[in-house]
Amino acid sequence: MSVIAVVGAQWGDEGKGRVVDYLAESADLVVRYGGGNNAGHTVVNPHGHFKLHLIPSGIFHARTRNLLGNGVVINPPALVTELDALAAAGFTCDNLLISDRAHLVMPYHVLLDQLDERERGSGKIGTTSRGIGPAYVDKVARRGIRVVDLMDADDFRNRLAATLPRVRRMVSGYADADMTDATAEATDEGKIADAYLAAGERLRRHVADGQQVVDEALERGERILLEGQLGTMRDIDWGIYPYVTSSSPIPGGASLGAGLPAVRIDRVMGVAKAYTTAVGAGPLPTELDDAAGEQLRERGAEYGTSTGRPRRCGWYDAVAVRFSVRLAGYSSIALTKLDVLDGFDRLRVARAYRDPADGREWTTVPASTSTYERLEPVYEELPGWRTDTTGCRTWQSLPANARAYVERLEQLAGTPISHVSVGPERAQMIER
Repeated sequence: MSVIAVVGAQWGDEGKGRVVDYLAESADLVVRYGGGNNAGHTVVNPHGHFKLHLIPSGIFHARTRNLLGNGVVINPPALVTELDALAAAGFTCDNLLISDRAHLVMPYHVLLDQLDERERGSGKIGTTSRGIGPAYVDKVARRGIRVVDLMDADDFRNRLAATLPRVRRMVSGYADADMTDATAEATDEGKIADAYLAAGERLRRHVADGQQVVDEALERGERILLEGQLGTMRDIDWGIYPYVTSSSPIPGGASLGAGLPAVRIDRVMGVAKAYTTAVGAGPLPTELDDAAGEQLRERGAEYGTSTGRPRRCGWYDAVAVRFSVRLAGYSSIALTKLDVLDGFDRLRVARAYRDPADGREWTTVPASTSTYERLEPVYEELPGWRTDTTGCRTWQSLPANARAYVERLEQLAGTPISHVSVGPERAQMIER
């Protein structure tokens, strides 16, 4: 038996779905433990090219069960749409389970998300406007609606009727609350009930006691993967606040969001990209607004899986990854997209930050966002390799400079890099 948590070591979009799809071939259960359909995992395998938003990345292995854990917030109509798309590709998703304790993302959450971002003006967080934050707010405020409530039509209607007056009062308080049509749509009790109850019937066969599913898998000694979303630098407690998500992507969040004791997690695999990307606002010390940044974006196809937004790109930030290592205690790191660096003569790695105000050098991530915004990266340069690595299948077949680059990142992280990917296909994952 083993329980492996797969956690993002940067700002998200590191390739966790690609890693989980690879590891799930020998897994019995994959549990998505946080986030909602704001997160997108791109998976390329022998079946095709897939963009997943809620469904765990082990779904393509028929013998592997996949659970949406209690820590996930679920938009039922969006999940049905995703299931329909997979069905059209030939996957019935009979191996999908949904925790009955998971909370729902409601139409009014989406509206409140949009209004909140508009009100922030130039201080926007850069959310996906999918209602994820407001759904977690309702969860913590103890007024959320859960999957188990959706399974009882009368209960769901009563809870919906009780919450809508409060929502309408909240909406009326926004400066941009003149979105008459959108507000009416997002607070129409009858339409919401009809749409969500219909989606609930479609999902009913997948709903289960998530904790029991996980507990029985542990009792049987099964191999379990815990699939994270976003990354450490977006963690609600440890990320670059307020430019964070509303849940905890680190291993502590995995324990809570999957429903198992933290001591049962045997390994934590961090996933880091061979360079840095981020979607949304906030400080990004190694960001490149030049030809090199554009080259990373185009070669790496760096556009958001869920939104299509161009990702911000920059050199590898070893300070951020080392910060993540200390928080998450990675057993090892899977380094993705090494092949994107094939075309560079020289590569840069931020080994520290420097504060131009006083010359102080930082080797960790500060709590103050205003401090972080002014920090400048302290780079070291390494030689590139300008050799196509996409056909490499072993560690020794990589160019010497590529191996030296990975080894230097390993030294700076302070934990082993156990896997290196040179492309999105399963066969393009090198195990060291």
